[in-house]
Amino acid sequence: MEKQLSVAVIGGGSWATALVKILSEQNILIHWWVRKEEDVEHILTYESNPRYASDIHINLTKVKPISDLKRAVELSSVLILAVPSAFVKEILLSLDKESYQNKIIVSGIKGMIPHENKLITDFLSFEFGVKSEHLCIIAGPCHSEEVAMEKKSYLTIGASDLETGKKVAGLLSCRFVKTSVSLDLYGIEYAAIMKNIIAIACGITHGLNYGDNFQAVLVSNALQEISRFVNALHPSDHRVVCSSAFLGDLLVTSYSQFSRNRTFGNMIGRGYSVKSAQIEMNMIAEGYYAVKGINEINKELSIDMPIIKAVYNILYEKMSPATEIKIMESKLT
Repeated sequence: MEKQLSVAVIGGGSWATALVKILSEQNILIHWWVRKEEDVEHILTYESNPRYASDIHINLTKVKPISDLKRAVELSSVLILAVPSAFVKEILLSLDKESYQNKIIVSGIKGMIPHENKLITDFLSFEFGVKSEHLCIIAGPCHSEEVAMEKKSYLTIGASDLETGKKVAGLLSCRFVKTSVSLDLYGIEYAAIMKNIIAIACGITHGLNYGDNFQAVLVSNALQEISRFVNALHPSDHRVVCSSAFLGDLLVTSYSQFSRNRTFGNMIGRGYSVKSAQIEMNMIAEGYYAVKGINEINKELSIDMPIIKAVYNILYEKMSPATEIKIMESKLT
């Protein structure tokens, strides 16, 4: 009898909870790592996450919550990372190199390693020697709030190995999620990071009372910025920037009421400080961390990216949102 496939989901936030729900549609065993033992106890008692996406029902016949990271990894052949980028290095380094060998590792993280400006997949490869054919990323328009409501969603699995990509796509495909595979792993990973920055820009302009017409121009120019940047770093014959992994994810993050990056930007545009906006949201806007890393990388590339530069100046140089957006808008077409 074939052994049941076991998947570890690393993270206790809303996106991790949504991934657990999607995976539980399959006939697999899910070891769900959450940091706090009291959260594990709550999930076991009430079949829901006490902190995020609490309206998602957890199927405990398939999902085994656990606070022991090493044990969760040992028990699984596929690892899905779904923690904020600000904490991922600390979590990954808490285990030794051998823990990650001969496992498929999937990043659902829309950010980079802080202060190092490395992609998650690059960090796993360089730090732990994970083979490129064992690495995948999850991208595409798929808010956890809509997963909770079982709204139709589409995910793209970025992979350098087609068979590995297909395996992961199969795990994340269900009656309300359709999946596809792209071999443009690096392009999709950078696009997933950068769309959060663009969503902050959209939020800022909304907070400054710009309208829908301007936002459409902003997003169309943003897609060009993303394309210029990823083509300079990782040219690829597999890149289709009008696909759902690029354009679709960019659109939903820029426009949706569920977008925390847009919400964060809107607060900045309305006059909140970065710190006060973060405190009031009580959730991490990945674009805040991402724009610093992308801006650092671009110091060497010198790619024309007025939207990215404006967001960086507002968040890190404490420039006036109204002034920076006025400068930015003069450079859009």
